[in-house]
Amino acid sequence: MTDLVLTEKKNHILTVRINRLDRKNALTHAMYTALGDAIEQARDDNDIRCILYTGSEDCFTAGNDLGDFAAGLPGDFEDTPVGRFLLLLATTNKPIVAAVNGPAVGIGTTMLLHCDLVFAGNNTRFQMPFATLGLCPEGGSSLLLPSWLGRVRAAELLMLGDAFTADDALRMSLINRVCEPAQTETTALEACARLAAQPPAAIRATRELLNRAIGEALETTMLAEGKLFGERLKSPENAEAIKAFTEKRKPDFSNFS
Repeated sequence: MTDLVLTEKKNHILTVRINRLDRKNALTHAMYTALGDAIEQARDDNDIRCILYTGSEDCFTAGNDLGDFAAGLPGDFEDTPVGRFLLLLATTNKPIVAAVNGPAVGIGTTMLLHCDLVFAGNNTRFQMPFATLGLCPEGGSSLLLPSWLGRVRAAELLMLGDAFTADDALRMSLINRVCEPAQTETTALEACARLAAQPPAAIRATRELLNRAIGEALETTMLAEGKLFGERLKSPENAEAIKAFTEKRKPDFSNFS
């Protein structure tokens, strides 16, 4: 387990903390491997009844490390660290809670769609700027967001890629509660403790039933998204977006068709 992803097992709760604050918790392939390993640990340990994902009071994650992903995905999506993590996240039978503060960009937002309870600080800024970066949606967001929010609102979030606040997310029913940043993790841990005190088999059955209706379609969508995402990482549009980001200028897509 990399020291950029810390885990702690206590009181039947596995806390998984993204810990790369000097880079705004941007996620590398190695960090995705560690995040996937944590889910497998929870799945295989009967003493773990709940998983908590968190970062710090100031940052959840700025999304993918652009430098790490510049060369594309290392293989077919389902075999890559990010693909493995997302598929495990969607299919694990243990309840998942998230405590989110500060930037929650890209997968920092889409991974929350697979959590059962989400608590966000009032300093949180959610954003899915995939199209802006010449990419496409991932994490099942192209299926889940239209199902939950309606197509036009989903298109707004995914095509325009604007940031939105915790209050916005609460109004859209994407999170459970808005907290003071210093209280977000404490509030989430209280929810984890309540889940851990429930009959564990009943909680697992409930999560399975909540996900059952959309499960097969979700896996199919995630694999299709992953394939296109890998292709888009190698696209000229993505190259221009990354170049513009490093040069601190607005990207120019006027010559693309």
